[in-house]
This record gives sequence, C-alpha cells and structure tokens, in this order.
Amino acid sequence: MIAKPTIGIAGGGLLGCLLAWRLLRQGCKVSVYERDALTMNRSAGWTAAGMISPLSELVSAEPCIFEWGMASLRMWPEWIKALEEDSGCTVAYRQLGSIVVAHPRDQSELRQFKQALNYKLRQHPTESPLMGHLEEPDTPALRAMEPSLSASLGAGLFLPNEAQVHSRELLSALRVAVRKQGGAWYADHDVRTVEPGRLHIGADKKTFDWTIDVRGMGAQAQQKGLRGVRGEVMLIESKEVHFQRPIRLMHPRYKLYVVPRNTNQLFIGATEIEAEDYSPISLQSSLELGSALYTLNPALAEARILETASNCRPTLPDNLPRIDLQPGYLSINGLYRHGYLLAPALIQQSLSQLPFQDTRDTASHRRSAR
Repeated sequence: MIAKPTIGIAGGGLLGCLLAWRLLRQGCKVSVYERDALTMNRSAGWTAAGMISPLSELVSAEPCIFEWGMASLRMWPEWIKALEEDSGCTVAYRQLGSIVVAHPRDQSELRQFKQALNYKLRQHPTESPLMGHLEEPDTPALRAMEPSLSASLGAGLFLPNEAQVHSRELLSALRVAVRKQGGAWYADHDVRTVEPGRLHIGADKKTFDWTIDVRGMGAQAQQKGLRGVRGEVMLIESKEVHFQRPIRLMHPRYKLYVVPRNTNQLFIGATEIEAEDYSPISLQSSLELGSALYTLNPALAEARILETASNCRPTLPDNLPRIDLQPGYLSINGLYRHGYLLAPALIQQSLSQLPFQDTRDTASHRRSAR
C-alpha cells in the first residue's frame, strides 16, 4: 500500500485536469504532461459545449451512458463549488433544464424523439429527484420560458434538470487549482508511450508509482480501434437574442444545439463527421449552422461570428468509454461526445479502485475540521 503515491498523468485535457485536481486533494504527488502549450486550444474539452444532458443522450446512447450521466449530474454542483474554493476562480454552471424544439414542418422529428425518450425511460426507471417530469410546453409556454425563441416554432419538449458548464472557465480553473495545490504541469511534453509506472517522452523516461493515460486521440498507437469523430462549432455574439437554457433543434439531417455562454454569446454545434480531420470548419457546415439558427430567431442573422473551431472526439468501436486498470497503470478513453456528461462518474469509479492507503478528499477533510 502506498501512502502518498507519485502519479504521472499523460494528457492535460478535461480528464487529465480533473484527475490531477482530485488526486491532489487526496494528498498524492501529481505531475501532468501535456503535448500542447498552455492555451489548451487543441483539447477536445476546450471546443466542447459543456452540456450535461443525460436525458437528451438517452435516445441514441447506451443505457450505461444515461446511468453515468445521472451520476455526474448529481456530482457536478459539489465539484464546481469545491473547485471555485480551491482555485479562487468563478465557473459558470447552470442547471435549468434544456428545451427541444422543431420547425413546424419537422414536428415529426420531435414526436419521434419524444416517443423514443419515453420508451427508454420506461426501460430504465429511476427514483432520482433530478429526473423530474418531461413537459410539453406549447408555443406560448415556450415563449414564456425563452422569450427569444421564434413564435413560428411549434410545441416543444422541456427536459428538466439538465445542466451546462462553461467548459473553458472550468478548464482554466482546474489549471489554477492544480498549481495552487502543488501539482507539476509540463506543457509541450508529448508522451509517446504509457506503461505501468513509466511515461516515455521522446528519449526520456519518467518513473512514478502510478501512471494514468488520458491522452484521448494522442493514445491511438496504444488504444486499438480508437478513431476520431470530427465536430465543428461556432461562437457567436448577439445583442438581441438571449437564451437561458441549451436549445436543441430537431432536423432530418442534423441536430443543432445552442448553448448560452457569457453575456450576449451563444455556442453553436451540430456536425458529427466520421473523419479524423482537424482542418478549419467547412463552408457547408457554416451555412447549415447559420440557416438553422435563423429558424430559432431571425434576428440571429445579424449575430457576429466570434470564432469557429473543429476538433476530433476520441471514439472506440462501440462508442462507449473504456477504463483499463492494471497494477501501476490506469487508462480512460473513448468518451466520444460525452466528455462533460461522463467525466465525474468515470473518474470517481476509477479512483475508487486504486489501492491507495487513504483516498479521502483531504482538502474537504481539512475544511470540515475547521
């Protein structure tokens, strides 16, 4: 049994940052090796919307995604509060539910989504108070909830208690917390191979009591079947249109999501392309995202595009995450498009299996003892 193990983490994205922070709180000695510079703008977590939406994903995902997602939904508020205390940073987190809508000519898509969701919920009943009851607000009720939604939209579906976190604020706060708690962060260090207790960085070998591989796409050489699924997003600014909740627009070809960010800013995404392509967003995607936005509110035609981005989500053949635990070695990969939905639950499950002598959260223990 190791009292305070040394831990080398390969990968400084969402999982790497969260793991480093949680392990430092347990009294471990942690070093993070990240291939990117300090900006982290190549991380899949950096370009993600930060939606925590187990109900929305239940329609198309396996039951375990829903179960892990509900667990994460319970954990995120406590984790955000603790992170803000540890870092001194503010992390925007909202848990106001989400809304699913469709253009009048696409109402069949919305009906199909509702039927599939109700069927899945009957197969996996839960008594969690977070579930709430699915609501079907009519057009006036939708306008009362989200005044900026176009009056031309028909009835919608309200999914209670789904949440969103500002992904970039979260990652930045985690970096600050890791430094404040004494963690070591090595940017521009491309880990080539991860073995139990050893990281290979170029010709160098770093030795630890435990190594953790959360490199995402960087682990392709070691993760059989790992592929990239491309996503394209836009960040826009509108002084006229303001949403409080994530909005999903059902469409025969693509499912658009709009997530409110900072004041006047909206994060837009939809595309999911089976390609390991990191090139800039395509013109076709820009046109499709823009036309779909116009459906939500014609005033968005005057919105300003602040940023476009693309990235590849690490995905395994079954589209499910994989945890590999061996003596001195832990790997978590294949989170697909469910990074923020699954991360806390997968991390808690993984850490609970590590044979450390004392895995209590020493930071919270210190606070409770005051």
